[in-house]
Amino acid sequence: MSAAWQSGWWTPARRIDSPNFGPRPAGTAITLAVVHSISLPPGQYGGDEIERLFTNRLDWAAHPYFGLIRGATVSAHFVIRRDGELLQFVSCDDRAWHAGQSCWQGRDNCNDWSIGIELEGLEGGPFETPQYEMLGGLLGGLCKAYPLADVAGHEHVAPGRKHDPGAGFDWQRGARLARRAGAVLRWPAGPGDPQP
Repeated sequence: MSAAWQSGWWTPARRIDSPNFGPRPAGTAITLAVVHSISLPPGQYGGDEIERLFTNRLDWAAHPYFGLIRGATVSAHFVIRRDGELLQFVSCDDRAWHAGQSCWQGRDNCNDWSIGIELEGLEGGPFETPQYEMLGGLLGGLCKAYPLADVAGHEHVAPGRKHDPGAGFDWQRGARLARRAGAVLRWPAGPGDPQP
């Protein structure tokens, strides 16, 4: 997939600017991609609720679940929809608010030095072939622009607190497609795999 970067924005993605971001600490190398899963309401796909959440426009009264996350100000760099459509909410040069309290290989505050990638899906549930294909291509593109070295799940950087993407995500498949796109990265073997 041929792509160009423009100030941290990847041109194949549909750009939707989120206000939920900040600067990375000066001199920080971006070496980690964190894979998440999200669906709003849980288990429902195809609507614009994720976009609304990441742009602070979600109607908290529209569904009972939304009351549980009322007031959340969150974002990720990318969302990959079930059909493989790629959305980008924050420039990769900036810090998105996706990992929260987190640690990877002894380094805290993963948001400072990671790219957040949300897959539209239910925690623990299966993901679609177009999502794996887009994830592989995206990681290939990221590796051309940033010194990525590792991929981890939210469940790996916040064990016990987060469980996504969960057992339904095929880590080996993701790694294989990323390698095909030129992304040579360290991956967990599976959900809950201990940190190296």
